[in-house]
Amino acid sequence: MTAAGLLLFDGLLLISIVSLAWAALASRDERRSVILFMAFGLVLAVAWARLLAPDVALAEAAIGAGLTGALLLAAAHKRPARVAAGEAHNIVDHGRTGMNALLRWSVTLLCAALAVALAWALLHALGNPPQDTLPRAIAANIEASGVSNPVTAVLLNFRAYDTLLELAVLLTAVLGIFALGQTTPGYRPAGPVFAGLTRWLVPVLILVAGYLLWVGAHAPGGAFQAGATLAAAGVVLRLAGRQHVGLPEGDLLKVVMAAGVAVFLLVGLALLVMGRPFLGYPPAWAGVLILVIETAAMLAIAATLVVAFIGGQPKPAGSLADSHTTARQTSGKAAQC
Repeated sequence: MTAAGLLLFDGLLLISIVSLAWAALASRDERRSVILFMAFGLVLAVAWARLLAPDVALAEAAIGAGLTGALLLAAAHKRPARVAAGEAHNIVDHGRTGMNALLRWSVTLLCAALAVALAWALLHALGNPPQDTLPRAIAANIEASGVSNPVTAVLLNFRAYDTLLELAVLLTAVLGIFALGQTTPGYRPAGPVFAGLTRWLVPVLILVAGYLLWVGAHAPGGAFQAGATLAAAGVVLRLAGRQHVGLPEGDLLKVVMAAGVAVFLLVGLALLVMGRPFLGYPPAWAGVLILVIETAAMLAIAATLVVAFIGGQPKPAGSLADSHTTARQTSGKAAQC
């Protein structure tokens, strides 16, 4: 593609991103806003790919547009209809007075201050071209990192503390979700078309997740992208009417969700015992340790995202069977009457 064509494409991409963001924020219909947000995430993923950041593009498409959109749609579905239809309009009308007006002005001033700060940062970056010290440092130490993908080397080796804290944030979030109690029964069983599609789609998603996990050592991919793809398989099962969506039960589920942080800490403590820095991998073992950590992180991320989608702790299989039996008995009695 010529330079003029790329410039035109970038311009259309910029206009699409701004337009979709504004439409998602301005819409008063919750479901329409979520769909626009998902479209915004997909276009933003294209923008990241255009900026030669395929790892970020994969994460944005899988997590930002895909699973986050599914979570928002599930939240909008569970919201009471009277709140979504009637009270939302009243909140907008009454927001011009009192505390709501103060809140609106505070948010407006905060957004304006953020816009000014971003503009100043952009102008400062344009006036001071970035130094290439970081790429040189990564290139000089990439062989000792255990992987050949510089993004994986940074996230799992050079800046492993950041990734550990990100997994800790996810674990904290799922503790809050568990505090909501057990989940609701969910969706009705899928029809023959969607059920047949599920039997094909779920194995493909699992294989893609495994591929992204393995290839992340030397190409775009890794634990977060693989975990989001694996969680998408659970979301599909949930939409098809499956109650357990492939999650383990009881304490085993808690172990899986804590596995990412636990394995990270165990590896770090083991290295301390060996006389090395915390998460300072030996070059000969770095690749294996990173793969072990990423595998645990993938499972933890997938389980956390699926639990967030279903909105609580899954019910035991026995209680689900009892509830289905009770529902069938109730419907049978109703039919007799």
